[in-house]
Amino acid sequence: MIRQKASLFLLVTLGLLALPFRSPAPLVYTPGEGWHYETPDSAGKWQKQRAKDQLDVAQAALDKKDYSLALKASRRTVKVWPLSDHAPQAQYILARCYEARGREEKAFNEYQKLLEKYPKISNYDEIIERQYLIATAYLGGKWFKLWGVVPFFPSMDKTATMYEKVIKNGPYSPIAPKAQMNIGSAREKQADYPLAVKAYERAADRYNDRSEVAAEALHKAGMAYYKQAKTAEYDQNSAAQAIATFTDFMTLYPDEPRIPEVQRLIAALRTEQARGSYKIAKFYEKKKRWDGALVYYNEVLLKDPNSTLAAESRSRIESLKSKANPPKN
Repeated sequence: MIRQKASLFLLVTLGLLALPFRSPAPLVYTPGEGWHYETPDSAGKWQKQRAKDQLDVAQAALDKKDYSLALKASRRTVKVWPLSDHAPQAQYILARCYEARGREEKAFNEYQKLLEKYPKISNYDEIIERQYLIATAYLGGKWFKLWGVVPFFPSMDKTATMYEKVIKNGPYSPIAPKAQMNIGSAREKQADYPLAVKAYERAADRYNDRSEVAAEALHKAGMAYYKQAKTAEYDQNSAAQAIATFTDFMTLYPDEPRIPEVQRLIAALRTEQARGSYKIAKFYEKKKRWDGALVYYNEVLLKDPNSTLAAESRSRIESLKSKANPPKN
């Protein structure tokens, strides 16, 4: 009985194998795209023998938001016909697909390849605008992805590098000044105020013919110096640089509505400078180094003559004069 059942099972199995049938859709891996299923009906149909026809497949797929097919078709166009007239548009579609699928860093790099390989492309300005918007998303806190998939970390260094490429791609474009200013913003987010100042000063110098940009850049440079001065108790140099920059701002743009605010900041910086000098003077006095104490008490008078610290410094100066210059017998 058992042998009969086994023989019957074997016959049925052989019969099924002899019959024609459709295999399930194969799993296909495409570099840069990943895994996807491709049915026997569709396998190979998207591949064309002419660059124009292949581009048409990519464009039609992009219009339908079929990004998987658009990626395959556009990539094949660029790879097989890199010197054809249709390659630039195919490269553009490739970058657009990555952007649409949330792989912004990859999209930025594909746009960069497009501008470097095909600098005469008709929508050049649109492409650098797209690069700028991608960089700005990262400036806003978007995380870069590990292996293009796993959200890993925000990076202001990488963001600043993106903006630098945007500026290099379009130094005279309308977005170049904004990109330069955003480099400063990225550095400020790192609390790297010297690099922020450098970026803002470059913007003020490079775009000095655009008063609105130059004024904003000079103001932000002063603010970066101000923030740096506030982070270090005795950073007298940063405070002095902030005062000098703010003074230039007021001189060059006397009608600027932010001048009252800048004047208040200068006053606060002078007070901070005076406080630093006062502490140094007290240190020298404690060590009985009268000459050094007198020098720094006098600096308090120069930096903030109407403050409470100035009044105290005058009193200490009078008290120390006799110690610093004792009468001779």
